[in-house]
Amino acid sequence: MTALSSTPATPAIEQAQPLWKPVGAALIGNTLEWFDLSVYAYFALTISKVFFPATDPAVSLFLAFATFGISFLIRPLGAAVLGSYADRQGRKKALSLSILLMLIGTAMIAVMPSYAAIGVIAPLGILFARLLQGFSAGGEFGSSTAFMMEHAPQKTRNFVASLQFASQGFGVVIASLFGYFLTTNLDDHQMLEWGWRVPFFFGLILGPVGLYIRRTVDESPDFKESEPGSQPLREVFVSQKTLLLVAMGVLIVSTASNFMMKYMPSYASTTLNIPQSSGFLATLTGGLILTLVTPVVGFIAGFVSRIKIMLWASIIYILSIFPAFVWLNKVPSATSLLLVVSMMALIKAVYFAPLASLMADVFPIRTRVTGMSLSYNLSVTIFGGFAPVIATGLIALTGSQLAPSFYLILAAALSISALLVAKRKLKLS
Repeated sequence: MTALSSTPATPAIEQAQPLWKPVGAALIGNTLEWFDLSVYAYFALTISKVFFPATDPAVSLFLAFATFGISFLIRPLGAAVLGSYADRQGRKKALSLSILLMLIGTAMIAVMPSYAAIGVIAPLGILFARLLQGFSAGGEFGSSTAFMMEHAPQKTRNFVASLQFASQGFGVVIASLFGYFLTTNLDDHQMLEWGWRVPFFFGLILGPVGLYIRRTVDESPDFKESEPGSQPLREVFVSQKTLLLVAMGVLIVSTASNFMMKYMPSYASTTLNIPQSSGFLATLTGGLILTLVTPVVGFIAGFVSRIKIMLWASIIYILSIFPAFVWLNKVPSATSLLLVVSMMALIKAVYFAPLASLMADVFPIRTRVTGMSLSYNLSVTIFGGFAPVIATGLIALTGSQLAPSFYLILAAALSISALLVAKRKLKLS
């Protein structure tokens, strides 16, 4: 007779969650964020007439873009609050909160009555909604990037992190599709009356799906195994200032070019006299390039130095962007605009594919989300959110239609400096 074993039964091993679920949970919120940002920027010309009417159309457009830029001022506050919350309480809770706040802001914009209907309350309401979205977006990048990377095996983390930026490209694609089809199928009166609201209502459909997925996904394994920092915000500002500055610096050219691309439909219409629909077609193509090329370069970054890839992309950007704007202004057409935006998107895709994983590796786990969120949003606020305003102001100040390229060259030079510090002082590769 066989003796019964006295060894206690081994508890069932917890089944690992499929990687697609945490990745999907992170990406859907990021896609919604960039969809909403892009829609506002792309329809700024129409929004300026609905909410910021003025005798001079240029003043109306400036006010619309200024509202777009001002909303970025609150992003660092969102980064500090939501980032430290993610490092103390978990990435999952922060992700659910950020997408909920984004949805509220989107709903406000979608249903806001026009200036003609309720007067000054309308633009103030739009500003409040954009501030709420900005606060939400402040915690999105760091939380979602850390969440994906900490779920992924070490050998695939560069590729998984690159999907963060690919999702930004996909948000641009969806927004550009709305922009192109609405402007080609509706007349000016229809666009002013209701057409511009359609993509915001679409965002209200997409958002609840992301909220549900985020609430049902498992927490990050790295976070569960680590000891959360009690004061991650204080630690970043007191003992990790160099890390914060390096992470900000490497992002500059990426965010400047991203928001400059969002400015292109307005630039095409107001400066080059190219139909706005052609601008949307160009940004649609750029978004497709960002969506498709970024994961490919992210995969390659697992075998080639990330910093080497980013340095070469920055140098090519400096050498090519001014001639590209010269040619675009000498031969203004839908085709030339498409080619210039495509070139910008291709170089940007190569540059920012390794960027998310590099920024994550700058900070330790206990302050990772706080550090990434702050560096990302400070850089985006300073160098990205106001890029359309800076471009408009530079053109007015210098009288040169090439002025946007000057800003992009400066941004690339600053990022090169930060990359060299990351390589030599932080020993990142």
